[in-house]
Amino acid sequence: MIHRYLLPTLLKRTLFALSLLLVAASAQADKRIGIIVFDGVLTSDITAPIEVFGIASKKAWFSDYDVITINVGDGATVTSEEGLTLAVDAHLSDRPEVDVLLVPSSYDMDPLLENKDLIGYIRELEPKIEWLASNCSGAFVLAEAGVLDGRKATTWAGGEGDLEDDYPAVDVQYDTNYVIDGNVITSNGSVVSYEAALALLAQMSSESRADEVRAALQMQRVWKL
Repeated sequence: MIHRYLLPTLLKRTLFALSLLLVAASAQADKRIGIIVFDGVLTSDITAPIEVFGIASKKAWFSDYDVITINVGDGATVTSEEGLTLAVDAHLSDRPEVDVLLVPSSYDMDPLLENKDLIGYIRELEPKIEWLASNCSGAFVLAEAGVLDGRKATTWAGGEGDLEDDYPAVDVQYDTNYVIDGNVITSNGSVVSYEAALALLAQMSSESRADEVRAALQMQRVWKL
């Protein structure tokens, strides 16, 4: 039996514990950056944004965001073209709600371009999403979904002509690392995926905050931006 004189103390402790739980809950990320993944994905197309936004999400100014991987298939893991095995956070079949979506590339894009569920998912998200992004030939998927119609965009260096031929409604830009048009960013991919992710981060926060992440990555030692 609890003595009645102890009840106020226990009540205060209980309320204090509940307040801590509420603070912790409120601090959790409530926005998500989704990165499409699949077997055969090019490693740097996904690891670059995962690293850039992962570092940023640990900062107070970007703690609202969490990064998740979305598997086009139904497996618990995917294996990249270069042999990296990655556990996934969600599956396309779940239609996860995200605030930012990035589509990477592979050497064979036909399975993605022919994936009606993926194309439909992008079309569903496009009117309400904060940002759409692609690396390398991921731009072809955005173009297939129609979200690049009338926009400036780029793709892998050397693939601009193919994008222009296949999707004449897209204003294809040549010889540029990345292109921002409205709330869509497209890039060359590969190592440029880092530059594009940092450019997107600057748009979502500020240049000075993106510089914090550049410094954490020690970009200044290898890349003059």
